[in-house]
Amino acid sequence: MACCASGSRNGRKVGDDIVKKRITGLAGKLTIGIILFGILLGVASSIIGYQEFTSVLEQQYNDTAYEIAETARNYLNPDKFEEYLKTGQTDEEYDKILKMLDELVVTTNITLIYVASVDPTDYMTLTYLYDSMHPDSGFERYPFGYTAKDINKKFVNNVKNIMTKGERATEYLYSYSEESGAHTTAAIPVYDSKNRIVAMLCVEKNMTRLENARTVYVQHVLLGTLAAVALFMVGYSIVLHREMIAPILAVTHEAKRFADFNTPSDTLLSIRKKDEIGVLANAVSKMETDIVAYIENLTAVTAEKERIGAELSVATQIQADMLPRIFPAFPERPEIDIYATMNPAKEVGGDFYDFFMVDKQHLAIVMADVSGKGVPAALFMVIGKTLIKDHTKPDIDLGNVFTEVNNLLCESNSGGLFITAFEGVLDLVTGEFCFVNAGHEMPFISKAGGAYEPYKLRPGFVLAGMEDMKYQAGSMQLDPGDKIFQYTDGVTEATNQENMLYGMERLKAILDINVDKAPTELLPAIKADIDAFADEAPQFDDITMLCLEFREKMKEEG
Repeated sequence: MACCASGSRNGRKVGDDIVKKRITGLAGKLTIGIILFGILLGVASSIIGYQEFTSVLEQQYNDTAYEIAETARNYLNPDKFEEYLKTGQTDEEYDKILKMLDELVVTTNITLIYVASVDPTDYMTLTYLYDSMHPDSGFERYPFGYTAKDINKKFVNNVKNIMTKGERATEYLYSYSEESGAHTTAAIPVYDSKNRIVAMLCVEKNMTRLENARTVYVQHVLLGTLAAVALFMVGYSIVLHREMIAPILAVTHEAKRFADFNTPSDTLLSIRKKDEIGVLANAVSKMETDIVAYIENLTAVTAEKERIGAELSVATQIQADMLPRIFPAFPERPEIDIYATMNPAKEVGGDFYDFFMVDKQHLAIVMADVSGKGVPAALFMVIGKTLIKDHTKPDIDLGNVFTEVNNLLCESNSGGLFITAFEGVLDLVTGEFCFVNAGHEMPFISKAGGAYEPYKLRPGFVLAGMEDMKYQAGSMQLDPGDKIFQYTDGVTEATNQENMLYGMERLKAILDINVDKAPTELLPAIKADIDAFADEAPQFDDITMLCLEFREKMKEEG
């Protein structure tokens, strides 16, 4: 140890040894460690809390801005935008809408709402159709037809996606000015009756409260948290040294001894403290006896639970990964819109759906139901789905596809399972829809926005039921605006508390009520109606649905 220039070297050495022992001993290490951990925990918790606090408030502001934007969009008549811009003249309806937007700005206490046409050759240039300002914003209203480069360069890609793809902004739009502080902006496309994007609507909402809350948080919460944690850790380390170190060491040594020899002892019975340390010592002592007595049974039970859990986990993951779940499924294809859902009755189900492009101009859809429930049905589902997709090729008759798949399923079907299945392939150029049915429900067809009608077709025999079955394919002609709804029997056979079936008539009724809805809105509406019908009755079968809308014909290449 280092020595001073004066004083007793031996006395100083003894003192240094005592200090060294206190610092390097268990009490010193644990005390210092807890103090440091407490400080770090306080800092980390405060920073994370600040970030989450800010993120949640920012998201809430942004969500509110988008809700206001959706409301404002409902006020507009986009079909007149072209006329307004062409003539440079507005009308009484325009003035009424502008007044409604002004009232919405004041009512919701936002900074501004504006609707503008975007130059497709320069996405930074806007031509203003409507511009509503809050009276207290300090901004001046742009007159109708005013053109300016009002888009920040860093937001150009967002504006381009809005005007070309109809997508919301992919990033959080934040701006700050000395005059009005921080703002969040919501930007959405405006469609005319022909589903063309003709303008962009933006809502700018101030976040003054958020900025103030941030300042308060930094000045008070962060510093207060650090001070409280530091004081608590200092006091706690003192109590820790006196009340916990020695008993914990005794428990630690006994636990190590038991781990080495696996035989119980009465060493911990000497710890007679009545606090948690004493309870822990008694519990460890009793645990030693219990572990020796129940180790074999515990091992067997644990192994069985792990096996069952692993089986269900694997089956659930396989099923989830096998079903396409990203929507919109084909955003780059304006010819179609497709949506599907599957709600299993157990952890895993026997239903499955699928859709995929056979080639550049053919889309295949599959809806199927495996007999039985649980893991066996789910695994058989994986086999059936894979075989159907692998055998669906361009220019191969769907009847031959099901004939080949049926024979392959029969070869490895020791469990006696079978599959009802429906597959259809739509030619996006001609609109021809070829299909094959193996004992499955008949689909519903809506022609050009008309009522949904069940399409009667020969059901055919189930897959995996009998070898060498021959399946016949059929076809129908679809035109732009037509929709196909396919489902499994879990829909029509859903029961309520009186054991009444949901049935085909109620399904057709809810389809007709929602005939104008897109697939992404139609399926949730049907599921909500099924839930309302079933009330609190348990779900006994998987509920699987798919809707395909043929929007327009694809232009044939070459």
